[in-house]
Amino acid sequence: MLLTQEALQARLIALHRASLELIQDVSLETLLKRIVRLAREQVEAEYAALGVLNQEGHLEAFITAGMDEAQIAAIPHPPVGKGLIGVLMHARRPLRLDDLQKHPQSSGFPKGHPPMRSFLGVPIRLGQHQLGQIYLTNQRITGHFSADDEMLVEMLANYAAVAIHNARLYERLSERDRILTQRNADLNLLNDMASALTSSLEMEEILNKTLAMIMNYLKIDAGEIFLLDEDEKTLRMVLHRGQAAQAFWSRKRFALGEGLVGKAAQERRAIVSADLASEHGFLRREVVKAGFRKIACLPLIASDNLLVGVLGVARRSDEDLSAHDIQLLTAVSNWAGLAIENAQLHTNERRLAILEERERIGMDLHDGVIQDLYGIGLGLDNTIHMLDNASTETIQAELRKAIDGLNDAIRDLRAYILDLRPHQLGQGSLHDGLKKLITEYRAHTLSEASLNVAAEDLLNLAPEKAKGLFRICQEALANAAKHAEARRVDVNIWQTDSRIMLEVRDNGKGFDQDHIQSNIGHGLSNMMRRAHALGGELEIASARGEGTSILVWLPKN
Repeated sequence: MLLTQEALQARLIALHRASLELIQDVSLETLLKRIVRLAREQVEAEYAALGVLNQEGHLEAFITAGMDEAQIAAIPHPPVGKGLIGVLMHARRPLRLDDLQKHPQSSGFPKGHPPMRSFLGVPIRLGQHQLGQIYLTNQRITGHFSADDEMLVEMLANYAAVAIHNARLYERLSERDRILTQRNADLNLLNDMASALTSSLEMEEILNKTLAMIMNYLKIDAGEIFLLDEDEKTLRMVLHRGQAAQAFWSRKRFALGEGLVGKAAQERRAIVSADLASEHGFLRREVVKAGFRKIACLPLIASDNLLVGVLGVARRSDEDLSAHDIQLLTAVSNWAGLAIENAQLHTNERRLAILEERERIGMDLHDGVIQDLYGIGLGLDNTIHMLDNASTETIQAELRKAIDGLNDAIRDLRAYILDLRPHQLGQGSLHDGLKKLITEYRAHTLSEASLNVAAEDLLNLAPEKAKGLFRICQEALANAAKHAEARRVDVNIWQTDSRIMLEVRDNGKGFDQDHIQSNIGHGLSNMMRRAHALGGELEIASARGEGTSILVWLPKN
């Protein structure tokens, strides 16, 4: 039965008003229910349904109107896109039938489905894309759907297409907004963590800040940090905090691959246990009794994929640790790994600085005070030989000289403690210091010694290089006095455009260089280290019976 013009106009006005409301609705679920209800009302259908297609063109939702919950529950399964539903999913035009079961592609109804006869199906299309379909059955007035009904529902489908498209756009925008908000919050956490962790090089402070920030941001109830021992095979718990009174595990050390902690370290990935009640790998039963449900262990990775430890976190709630949570924890773990590595490097640097300082003091004592004391000993030995032949005044003079030398050695010891230069070097004058070394060498050994250098060549030499040349020369003269049995020693200093050169040459008994390379003494080792530390090189030339030459060069700048 066709509608009168007045009735059709009234329906069109009602449809238009209702459709305007549809377009304003941005909640997709509410919108779909309103479309189904509106379509059913407009054409007086007993039943109505709306099928929604996903981006792949498959039926993802099927919303009905006219059936109560008991009728819906009696149907074994929701539609899957077969029969007339499948036909309409690929149709471009409406499908209107007086008896849907007579259609050749009708697949009938499942058990429990209410009987249906007249049928009107209209695709919901936007451009070339089908978004869904409106299904109407059992026209209640005439028993069949008219052309006017078809026109009205087709108009409704056009409105619905725009409304569904807008609702989906709104949902996507809302989701993007939520994701951006979440990412901004994540970035703020990472930025705060980076600022907090890079502000300190103290290990304890870094560990506490890391755990506190993670637990606060992700609503974690308890956490632990394990660090890799120096053997690189064992993980040791160094921090536990949170609502668990005791540690999660029955032990505080794990080998790589052992338990969740060792497995996370060995495999370099997050390991999550979502059912602690069935977790038997070293977990304390008290943790489950305390209400904890989930534990995640993540490796702490530093630069070059270096493992430094493992982070463990636990939750009481049934809420899963989502992929986002694990991703964020992984990023935080990497930051923490770098901070821990920096703290460890800082600690090692301090240890190395202490060792280097000890070595420097040892070198200075060996090359300075010990050599001075050795020289004093030679002088006193020479005084013993003078007792029978020398006058009392001469002996007293030699003893005073020894006492002065001892006082100088004491002053040098005090200078090393205060990190000052040795007294023999004077106030920056390498030339004066070398002259004094030569004078003392002559007095203690009764051998000839010469110094060949122009004082002006040493005026602009950096203090640390002046001290280095002084110590190398002092050690070379001491070796000549102790080992060479030389009758003459010559000290020569000269410079080129880029280098300053020092040579100490004696005419003593010399030595086998092949033997000395494998058994290098402390004095020779000190000389080499001093030269290398100042960017230079040291060469030793010697042969048995032919004397020894020590040549060192340092860069001028």
